[in-house]
Amino acid sequence: MTITPVRRACTRGPLISAEGLNGVGKTYLTNRAVEALDEKPLMLDEFSQRANGRPGLGEALLQALRAASTGDPFLRGGTPMTEALLLMAIKRHDLDSLLPDLASGRTVVEGRSVDTTAVCQALLLHPDPDQALETALALLDLASFYRPLPDLTILVTDDADQALVRAQRRDRRVFTPEQATFMRNACALFERVAATDPARYRVIDRRVLDEYEAAAQIRDWIGGAGPGLDCLREPWAGEGAPCMCCGHRAEMVPA
Repeated sequence: MTITPVRRACTRGPLISAEGLNGVGKTYLTNRAVEALDEKPLMLDEFSQRANGRPGLGEALLQALRAASTGDPFLRGGTPMTEALLLMAIKRHDLDSLLPDLASGRTVVEGRSVDTTAVCQALLLHPDPDQALETALALLDLASFYRPLPDLTILVTDDADQALVRAQRRDRRVFTPEQATFMRNACALFERVAATDPARYRVIDRRVLDEYEAAAQIRDWIGGAGPGLDCLREPWAGEGAPCMCCGHRAEMVPA
């Protein structure tokens, strides 16, 4: 006889991530979408937007990565697996800080979550496209053992060369040929990763949607992300663990 958990809808808010490489317009489009919502979600800035710093362990880890990367736009310091684990730790810290808002029923939008970490670090560990895809999925599995993945991941993508032009203009810097190649490869890998999990990912392709259509679609996805969500449980604690938001435990019944 096997025992299976009985699912029940949680009262928590949805956890959404907005993903995409430098210059695709992710932050701009997401902000436009949120402005049109009556109930504003809590917005958590991506790493590159946390210029002024915030107190806490997560910010301290991020500052250490910035220092080790010596200005690299992708926070690459030469030890990709170590950096992957540190970035996952920061995203776990982010989740811990967001739990009270999620528990209150509020929608939370992360500016990049563990997906960016998986894609970028996978390329550093295995530049071959197929090996990089396999590694990115393995890193997502690893990350999901330490924190639940987002309920919904909105990936904004575009022609990599167009994104590169925007990123250089925005950051007032010229990417090296190696950095430009890395960014093109990351854009392609992101799309391949998203295709493996259509239940979680929604893709905005700026090659076929203008900014008004893209912002409207993101607005609809964020606005329709709940209710009726499953409880969030510590992945390493098993199905019988209490929800991290509402505290309920799954009812276990014989199958």
